[in-house]
Amino acid sequence: MFSSPKAGLISRVLLCMLSYTAATSLAQEFRLESAGVRGGTGTTHSVQYFCETDAFADWNLPWRWSLGANWHLQPRLDISAGWLGERGDNAFVGSLGPSIVVLPPSLPLSIEGGVSPAGISRFTYEGRDLGSTLQFITHAGVNWDFARHWRIGYRFQHMSNGDLSSPNPGLNMNMLVLSYVF
Repeated sequence: MFSSPKAGLISRVLLCMLSYTAATSLAQEFRLESAGVRGGTGTTHSVQYFCETDAFADWNLPWRWSLGANWHLQPRLDISAGWLGERGDNAFVGSLGPSIVVLPPSLPLSIEGGVSPAGISRFTYEGRDLGSTLQFITHAGVNWDFARHWRIGYRFQHMSNGDLSSPNPGLNMNMLVLSYVF
């Protein structure tokens, strides 16, 4: 379904983890965890001019489980809306999907990964064809809670149409993140 074996593996692992979470974790509350902005550019020479900027919000889902030694996994729901562009060709991009966050003990750091279906308002850019308005975004990142209520982070994300249409070139992006933690 995804354009690379790694993306497919990541999505399957995340789905298994979410299923396990629902079946075995203690219920907590569904609450807004953070909101912010992120932005970045393409990572390869073939997409170096693509840029993306999003506003996003993350909700903690009502489960959390311990990995032992005070390590925890927290599932979240991420929603975003923003802009995707290349050399003056602009599009809306929006996504909604799950993330898994690893919370180490006694550190203001977190590691996250997720997969989300996404929609883009255009899929052709100066001769580049992304294949479809329906896309999938897989991501992995690290965050640092550097002050009370504030977080910065780095996110690597891959967006592709999951081989639902052709062509399926995919976009790899390096994103910087700034968020307010509630």
